[in-house]
Amino acid sequence: MLRSIAFLWTIIALLACGSPKQELSDEDKTSLMLLGDSIAMEVQNVLLQNVAGAIQKGGTDYAVEFCNIQAMPLTDSIADNLNVYIQRLSDKNRNPANAIQTRTDSLAWEKIKSEKSDFIEQHKNGDVYYYKPILIAMPTCIRCHGGKSDIAEGTQNTIARKYPDDKAINYKMGDLRGMWKIKLK
Repeated sequence: MLRSIAFLWTIIALLACGSPKQELSDEDKTSLMLLGDSIAMEVQNVLLQNVAGAIQKGGTDYAVEFCNIQAMPLTDSIADNLNVYIQRLSDKNRNPANAIQTRTDSLAWEKIKSEKSDFIEQHKNGDVYYYKPILIAMPTCIRCHGGKSDIAEGTQNTIARKYPDDKAINYKMGDLRGMWKIKLK
């Protein structure tokens, strides 16, 4: 996966010659969509593997503790390694750092909610971002993000202790949980 991402970065670098505010060609957008999707999949797989390992090691209570400490550093480590900026954002965030805070992010969130598909957006300053929906796609997700009857009492207590302002509950399978925001250039 990392080799594929490195290859796509090479293509992007070759296409990126010119003014940073130059409008993206269809070819650029296609390459950037592939790159963004590869990065989002890489981060999501790393997070899911680590959460699954934490659940296996100590149950969902332990997984909540693990996520509280490790989810952001794992994401940041991948971002640093790939020289990109990565965020997970939601209107029903668990971690306050994942709250939608800017008008630009609010507009992207509205587009994600209505279209339920990924997209590339070039901001006025020339920065290019990739946005992708994050869906509740596995029954395991419901054990920490479902309704009260889905989440064990001990896990509910751990969530309340670690995330007193938690909003990331009452999801069902297939629901939109959040979005990836990846600054590509």
